[in-house]
Amino acid sequence: MEDWQHGGFGLYLHWPYCESKCPYCDFNSHVAAKIDQKQWQSAYLSEIDRMGAQTPGRILNSVYFGGGTPSLMEPELVAAVIERIRATWPMSNDPEITLEANPGSVEVGRFRGFQQAGVTRVSMGIQAMNDEDLRKLGRKHSAEDARKAFDVARSCFDRVSFDLIYARQDQSLEDWRSELGKALDLAIDHLSLYQLTIEDGTAFADRFAKGGLRGLPTEDLSAEMFELTQELCDTAGLPAYEVSNHARVGAESRHNLIYWRGGDYVGIGPGAHGRMSLNGARWATEAPKSPALWLEMVKAGTAPELLRSALNAEERGLEYLLMSLRLTEGLDLGRYSEISGVELNGEKIRSLTDMGMLTQSNTHLRTTAAGRMVLNAVLRELATA
Repeated sequence: MEDWQHGGFGLYLHWPYCESKCPYCDFNSHVAAKIDQKQWQSAYLSEIDRMGAQTPGRILNSVYFGGGTPSLMEPELVAAVIERIRATWPMSNDPEITLEANPGSVEVGRFRGFQQAGVTRVSMGIQAMNDEDLRKLGRKHSAEDARKAFDVARSCFDRVSFDLIYARQDQSLEDWRSELGKALDLAIDHLSLYQLTIEDGTAFADRFAKGGLRGLPTEDLSAEMFELTQELCDTAGLPAYEVSNHARVGAESRHNLIYWRGGDYVGIGPGAHGRMSLNGARWATEAPKSPALWLEMVKAGTAPELLRSALNAEERGLEYLLMSLRLTEGLDLGRYSEISGVELNGEKIRSLTDMGMLTQSNTHLRTTAAGRMVLNAVLRELATA
């Protein structure tokens, strides 16, 4: 058994376009007046063929259309991509095929087409459930639009997830309690709940640097919001299986679990990352962010990868450490040693355990609820041991 098989095998496809750029977003997304979807279809199919030739016979567990706003893709394009994927790799009996969507009217009108194309799961970017905060976040939809879109999605797909951002400007603990309660009333089986972070290179970062974005919560209030999130989601039967992701048992995002469990995944599209185990080495891949450059390279028959490097044992071990401790299930100590060639520092583990940040069994290392609140600090301690 190769190490990647612990996590599985997936494919990520990046659609780089959005209707507008949200001020908090640092993803590789672009706004364009006109998009030649036939050109994109040809490029995607070409890349599926190229990557399929490198990984023949692998069972594909999941496909994820991310972005950008993939719900702006024509259903015919999505159908052609899924058809080629199915012709290229054998797929698991119940593959998870996720498409990210916004609650705009154009995208919602395509939901039935996406379902007919083979999409099995939709992840919706709702982000807030009141109009004032949606406006502050730069979202184009209203709270009513989001509720209607959710109802349409639920009528088309058995699995529907949606995202919310909390710890927003002027948001109180009771505000978040009320909003999360409404979200849990809607939720089918999965929620992604993220604290607002100010990322470099975003419009929010510029405003913050100039003294804008007043009313952001204190660290103490943010911590209280995180604790409340765990409490309410646990009570509703959607416990955290990852720091920011909550699901009913069995409804976890199978694709994202591939990342967190250290599986292999093909990355296709501008800015897409991949991890591939080939010929005894694990390779990191990264494509150029520019849609025009990516298309140009694919059209010229050039592999669109700015980076293709073999990870050494230390890098592989560090990656597994950083990803697996995000999960409630934690890190397999034996697997870590096999990947990295060393064991984690026992003294650091004992110290963090005494502080209530970690728990350890014979086989696994896990973060506690307190440890997940300061996960980056815990990971720094273990990574530098």
